[in-house]
Amino acid sequence: MTNIVCSACGATNRIGVDKAMARGKCGRCGKALFSGTPADVPAAILEKQIAKSDIPVVVDVWAPWCGPCRVMGPQFEAAARAAEPEMRFVKLNSDDNQALAGQLGIRGIPTMILFKNGKEAGRVSGAMSSTDIVNWARQTAR
Repeated sequence: MTNIVCSACGATNRIGVDKAMARGKCGRCGKALFSGTPADVPAAILEKQIAKSDIPVVVDVWAPWCGPCRVMGPQFEAAARAAEPEMRFVKLNSDDNQALAGQLGIRGIPTMILFKNGKEAGRVSGAMSSTDIVNWARQTAR
């Protein structure tokens, strides 16, 4: 069984590791656990994702006014479609979550951080293609 945190409500769900994981729904809110679209999560849900998820969590720290962030948005979404449910992809708006962005040491955006087993395993800054995002995430998660 694998712990998967719902990006919509923050509930922790235990799911069997097989094809059903990709089709799993949250036991609390009923939403799909993996949709291929990275959720823009508030700080509290991101902190739960990091602490409770058994799969790597890839976070795109961005802001709506950031041109490179807007360019990378569709690439990050394509990466999520390619790599979920192997790993979770979420977005953190640094303007709406300034305290957490500061705690994470964000100095420039876009920045991607990969968390594994509750700890930061790697980070990279700057816009990337979906292929580069997936390759970086898989290599970092090893």
